[in-house]
Amino acid sequence: MSAPKVLFGFHAVGVRLKTAPQSIIEIYFEPTRRDARMRQFLDRVKEAGVRLIEADGPRLAKLAGSHGHQGVAARVEPMAQVTSLDELLEQVEARGDAPLLLVLDGITDPHNLGACLRVADGAGAHAVIAPKDHAAGINATVAKVASGAAETMPYFMVTNLARTLNELKERNIWVIGTSDDAPKTLYQVDLKGPVALVLGAEGDGMRQLTRKTCDELVGIPMKGAVESLNVSVASGVCLYEALRQRS
Repeated sequence: MSAPKVLFGFHAVGVRLKTAPQSIIEIYFEPTRRDARMRQFLDRVKEAGVRLIEADGPRLAKLAGSHGHQGVAARVEPMAQVTSLDELLEQVEARGDAPLLLVLDGITDPHNLGACLRVADGAGAHAVIAPKDHAAGINATVAKVASGAAETMPYFMVTNLARTLNELKERNIWVIGTSDDAPKTLYQVDLKGPVALVLGAEGDGMRQLTRKTCDELVGIPMKGAVESLNVSVASGVCLYEALRQRS
C-alpha cells in the first residue's frame, strides 16, 4: 500500500472531495478563517462525512510544505492510476476517440507543470508526457497550481522521449512540435486526428533530438512586441485549438 500523501488548497482538496471522498483520510482546516468560501467548503466536507481536524497556520504550512495552503489541507490515499502510456492509449482507442496528448520537453518549473496539467484537463487531453531527466515531478506545489488536475490527468515520465515519440508515430499519432521559426502556424494544421503536441521550455524550446523527431513544426502567431508565450499559455492555445477543431 502506498503511503498517504498531502493535498492543500481549496481546488486540489475540493476536486478529491468531489471525485473520491472515500480516499480522504482527514481534512485539516484553520478555524480562524470564517469567510463564506471556508464555510461552504466545511459544509461539503461534513456532507461527505470526512473527518475534520482544526489546525493553526504553522501546522498547516508544515503539513503542506508551503504557506499557500489557503487554510485547508488533506491527508489522502493515492488514487489508482493507469500505469502505462500503452494501457491508456489502448483504452482511448477502444472508446473510438482520437488521442490528444501534450508532450513537455524541459519543463522543470513545478508552477508551469501544474498550470499545464490544469489546461490539459480543461481541454480534454488524454495524457501529459515528459522526459524523466528533464522535467518536474508531481509534488505538492504542482498539485496546488493544477487545482485538482494532478489527480485526474495522467502524467507519464518516460526514460527516452525521442523513443516514446517514435512509438507514438508507430501508433499513427501525428507528432507536432512548436517552434518560433516553424514554416506554418498552428491554425494551418489539422488537429482532428490522433495528435501529440510537443512544447519546449520558453526561451530554449525543444531539445534538438525532440525537434528532429516531430512529424512537423508549427508556430503560434505573435502579433505584439513579445517574442514568446509562457509554456502553460502556449499549451492552452494549442490544446484548445485542437478542441475547437474536434467540436
